Amino acid sequence: MKKYAAPLRLMLLDDHEFILHGMSHLLGDQPDLRVLSTHTNSHSLLAALRANEVDMVVIDYALSPGEVDGLNLIKAIRTRYPKVAVVVISSLHTPATVALSLRCGATGFVGKELGAQELLKAIRTVAGGEIYLHPDMEGELLRNNVATLPLAAQDDTETPPAAALVSTHSLTPREREVLRCCLDGLSVTAIASKFSRSIKTISAQKQSAYRKLGLRTDHELFKISSQLEGR
Repeated sequence: MKKYAAPLRLMLLDDHEFILHGMSHLLGDQPDLRVLSTHTNSHSLLAALRANEVDMVVIDYALSPGEVDGLNLIKAIRTRYPKVAVVVISSLHTPATVALSLRCGATGFVGKELGAQELLKAIRTVAGGEIYLHPDMEGELLRNNVATLPLAAQDDTETPPAAALVSTHSLTPREREVLRCCLDGLSVTAIASKFSRSIKTISAQKQSAYRKLGLRTDHELFKISSQLEGR
């Protein structure tokens, strides 16, 4: 990863002005950081990126309805401005959200529950050419072998959200099969009947796939699916 020289040029995005003001004040007081602009919507941020040279953006993961946000915003920034590092801040500090953010090109992820000093640590870690995750989150991803490698180019040829969730070498072919069926709304019993396997086998394959993707529940699966679809 690229290392960035000080002062680090930053742009900030959060749709809550109170949080945005606090971040701007905190980061603007640091001698090695320079806040170029702050934004409450993604369109303003993307326009600013077109007009200015910047090293890093700090973006909230979930914005107001109608905004480009989450994984779509990360991918848009990384595709159009590959030299710009992306640090995500969010209350959605779950293994699945973190892992997919990294796979889409984020270089750091900070849970909003972690506090201001953790944000400073994340920014400086990424500026030094490393990916930042909180140690607890990093440990959880490693323990469960959750895929965090960048999405392969062929992922874009499939129909999302299944592509980003299923296209990982850590899943076995049968785990991919089961996960695709889950995304189609099939129950474990229906999947077992479809493939002439036992319910116990299908359930075990489903749970194994969930662990590898950082998912815990069906609710998380469909929540991530909605995020990938931009809904």
